Amino acid sequence: MAGEARVEGLGKAGQLDFPRPLTTVDVAIFAILDDRLQVLLVQRPAGDGEPFPLSLALPGGFVDVAKDRDLAACAARKLKEKTGVTSPYLEQLGSWGSAARDPRGWSATHAYFALIPEEAGVLTPDARWFPIRDGRLKEKLAFDHGDILATAIQRLRNKVEYTSLPAYLMPAEFTLPDLQRVYEIVLDRPLEKSAFRTRILSADMIEPVAKMRRGPNRPAQLYRLKKGREPVYFVRTFNPPE
Repeated sequence: MAGEARVEGLGKAGQLDFPRPLTTVDVAIFAILDDRLQVLLVQRPAGDGEPFPLSLALPGGFVDVAKDRDLAACAARKLKEKTGVTSPYLEQLGSWGSAARDPRGWSATHAYFALIPEEAGVLTPDARWFPIRDGRLKEKLAFDHGDILATAIQRLRNKVEYTSLPAYLMPAEFTLPDLQRVYEIVLDRPLEKSAFRTRILSADMIEPVAKMRRGPNRPAQLYRLKKGREPVYFVRTFNPPE
């Protein structure tokens, strides 16, 4: 009869009456440690009913509708809860979903990647750093986190070609050779010193501090990232040396 037809998916009083997927957020967290690009992983718990018990995974977890105003807030919360780390740079990477990725049911995850300096935070007991070698991680990860991490590594390397993202991997104070070395680690190739220096200084992304680093060689000027500075996008990529 007219007026009795229900909108698809709605029950009495407008309540949803169809199954909903599990919704999570996962974060690929990168830092430069021991002169290598490294990713932060956590070990999954071993409790009853836990999928992939004791396996390595990206930090993450379920969205809490009472706590998280949006996906980015959930990512930042999980980052802090699982690792003790607050990131100066967090970017959404993409979404993964299927009926097979989680044995508990149909699930969708929204992935982010984060960049942190070496000295940021104190890790929680189940979090450890793992090196990226030749653009890959040798360890096997739970769920589809291996695919998510591979996408995050490729995104980071692509964006480093034309942005200032490596500045978020730096300590509070650093020299220009320090910054160039971080670019070279992520890109896995050398960069020409003079061209790199010209590009970084003209980008107005860093500022000198009133002291020098002293050592066995000539004193080197120290810099810091300008407060509140958004990533800088260069007009062209860093070309390999001739």
